[in-house]
Amino acid sequence: MWVAIGTMALLAALLGLALGYAALRFRVEGNPIAERIDQILPQTQCGQCGYPGCRPYAEAVAKGEAEINRCAPGGEPVVSALADLLGRDPMPLAEGAEKPKEVARIDEQECIGCTLCLQACPVDAIVGAAKSMHTVITAECTGCGLCVKPCPVECIHMDPVSEGLEHWRWPYPDGTPRDIAQPAVATA
Repeated sequence: MWVAIGTMALLAALLGLALGYAALRFRVEGNPIAERIDQILPQTQCGQCGYPGCRPYAEAVAKGEAEINRCAPGGEPVVSALADLLGRDPMPLAEGAEKPKEVARIDEQECIGCTLCLQACPVDAIVGAAKSMHTVITAECTGCGLCVKPCPVECIHMDPVSEGLEHWRWPYPDGTPRDIAQPAVATA
């Protein structure tokens, strides 16, 4: 009888060690679904969804705390991609979230170089120095509009982006649009 108890105790200890090793060796950092959701989002970090950036929004969607239709810059393509990923029915974009694509423009004659727009831009699409004129790198601007409110002289305006061929981008393989132009590859 003591042999059986000893054998069971030894077997339990070995299995416990194996489980402990497996827990350490195969530990998953973060939520893999949140990672995939974050890859689908446009990475504008604009906060229009009610979260401080794309990653917190992705984590909230993965936990079921937020709906998939709150990303205004991503629009319907992102909502569809999220619905496909999560196996849910597509839903219309949240009311007030749909807006035309825009890009910031600074009236350089009025700019006083206060740098408040530089601090507000989540993607560093504005360049300039203190007490010098600032300008927007339109290829980098996501159109979030976060730079407009802090401007004390109201020299930043949001201009609509035309959907002509000069602004067209190849979509990602999952169908979501690219927001940043890719450099052309020179052929010899």
